[in-house]
Amino acid sequence: MKRALCGFTLIELVVTVAILAVLASAVLPLAQLNVQRAKELELKNALRQIRDALDAYKQASDEGRIPRRADRSGYPPSLTVLVEGVRDARGTQEHQIYFLRRLPRDPFAAAGLPPHETWGRRSYDSPAEEPRAGEDVFDVYSRAEGSGLDGVPYRQW
Repeated sequence: MKRALCGFTLIELVVTVAILAVLASAVLPLAQLNVQRAKELELKNALRQIRDALDAYKQASDEGRIPRRADRSGYPPSLTVLVEGVRDARGTQEHQIYFLRRLPRDPFAAAGLPPHETWGRRSYDSPAEEPRAGEDVFDVYSRAEGSGLDGVPYRQW
């Protein structure tokens, strides 16, 4: 009595591996696209949080809640001030005003950098075309190279 042979032939295995390779090559770009999209969403949210905090600091300064010299713009001297807080000039006690719980980091920056070093800073007296740091922080921008999925460079977000 002959025994039936069970198993796959070499051709069946090669065809199966080829089909899996084609499927994997189609899925990999989609996965990379999803990762980039998630980082871009995180970047937009981080920029919005920081810019809202900068505006809130400026408003508090304009309202007289934060003491400032007459020759200053009213924007914070650094990003860390937004987290550390400042003394409320209108408060009767040592009351602090906080603008951020924590400083978000640029998701495209190197992992070892502290959050305040991941952002490019623009001072109030620098032009938008050539942002540079100064005595205050008027705006922040990503220092990441490259462009977003919409074609706009990350530095211009």
